[in-house]
This record gives sequence, structure tokens and C-alpha cells, in this order.
Amino acid sequence: MLKINSLLINGHKSLLESSSKTPKLDAEILLSNVLKKNLKEIIIDNKLNLNRSDIIRYKKFIKRRTCGEPIAYILKKKEFWKYNFYVDKNVLIPRPDTEIIIEESLKLLDINKKKLVLDIGTGSGCIIISLANERPNLIGTAIDISKKALKVAKTNAKMHQLLNRIKFYNSSVDNFFKGKYDLIISNPPYISNFKLKYLDKDIIGFEPLISLNGGLDGSSVLNKVIKKSSSLLKIGGKLVLEIGYDQKQIVMKLLKKNGFFINKIIKDYANKDRCVTATKM
Repeated sequence: MLKINSLLINGHKSLLESSSKTPKLDAEILLSNVLKKNLKEIIIDNKLNLNRSDIIRYKKFIKRRTCGEPIAYILKKKEFWKYNFYVDKNVLIPRPDTEIIIEESLKLLDINKKKLVLDIGTGSGCIIISLANERPNLIGTAIDISKKALKVAKTNAKMHQLLNRIKFYNSSVDNFFKGKYDLIISNPPYISNFKLKYLDKDIIGFEPLISLNGGLDGSSVLNKVIKKSSSLLKIGGKLVLEIGYDQKQIVMKLLKKNGFFINKIIKDYANKDRCVTATKM
């Protein structure tokens, strides 16, 4: 029988030799999930013997991580905003920078008023579900071009008991014509073809390319989202959009061209342009 500390040392060593940027933390997180204990308990009980099935499962997790597979896909879960979400290889892993969309959207949604909200390219559903959890009068619609992504989003909506408040449609942004909305949110693909090859192998090797590829200059899907939002928003309706750090100028041009007033550009935690809010005039 192996003890916890021996297993952690072996896991750490394996990850140290791989591409993991945080080998010690990765080893601890994976073991804490195998044992269903928090990190503090693992440290306190580090001389505890483990059973064979736990050891085998942990070693499999470590092997997958050494190959670059993100921890979120290994564990099938990721925390976003203040909620837990199921994720798999069919959806992008929710990231802290995208929480800026939640922060800005909540400022625009009166807690006491019914608001119709559309999420374009919903993926795991983490944005629209987080907003619906925070705003009980929100009525959501979410679209995605991927049927497999929608299956994940519906799983999360069911887990959060929100299937009665969010409708899901398998549709591209070009072919969606239902309703008029108070708010549209979107985190579309915005990475240019050229920059895709420079992404970490954890990302480009595992996350869905369709959710990353923004075309030749990264703005092709952004352009479609802005153009369609112009026709789907009510007059005075708001658009909250995640963008690439170097896309401020092109996005502002597209918004003005499609009848939007730009309210503000919001920077992410690295002080880079990451989100824009605009009003349909």
C-alpha cells in the first residue's frame, strides 16, 4: 500500500517532467478529487494508506495530465463565477476573464424586472446559467452551432434547475431569427488562424477548435455576432461581448457600422482589453 505523501511525490515528479506549469498543485488537486477530500485534509492525512483502486485511478489521472489534458476535462468539472459546471472536450473550459461578462451584465439587469437575454455561442452554458442564477426574473435563450456543446449546456441547466427558464437552440448566429432581446451576451471565437498555432498545447491539443478559431484576422465571428445582434436587440438593448486583447479598434468600427453606441471597453485581470458593452441605437 502506498501512502498519500508517497503518491503525491510520484505524481509531482511525473508532472514536473511534463508540460504542467503547476505540477505540485495539479498532483494535489487530482488526488483530492480521487479521495473526495479537500487539499487541507490531504496535507493533514499525508501518511494515510490508500486502497488499490484509488491508486490506479490517480495514476491514470496523472498520466492524462502528463499528456497535456486539462484538469477540467480529466475531472469533468470547472468552477465559474461561484458555481460548478460539467465540462468535457466538446466545450471550452470556462475562464476567469470571462467572468467580466457576468460582472458587466449584472449591472444592466435589474433584479426586479423581467429581462430577455440571448447567449450566442453558449458552449457549456456557464454565462447564461450564472446570470439566471443571479437574476430570478431573467428569461434566457442560448444558441450554439454544436449539438454536442448544447448537450453539455442542457446538462448544466438541469443541474442548476434552470431548464424551465432557458431555451436552447442548435443554430449558427447567421440563421437565428427568434425574438427580440433586452441583452445579448457572447464569448465568440476571436483568435486568428495565425495565432492558433502559438496557443499552449493544453489548449490547442484538447479544446474544440470551432470555439477558438475566429478566422483570418480573428474578427469573422465577431462581425457576425455584432451584425445579428443589431437586428435581435430591442432599441436601447445592450450587447456585452468578449474580445481579443488587440481587437478594440476593429470591434469599435464594427459596432458603429451596425448602429451601436459604445458604452465602454473593460480590461481583464492582466490589464488587457477584454470586454465591450454597447447599446443598440
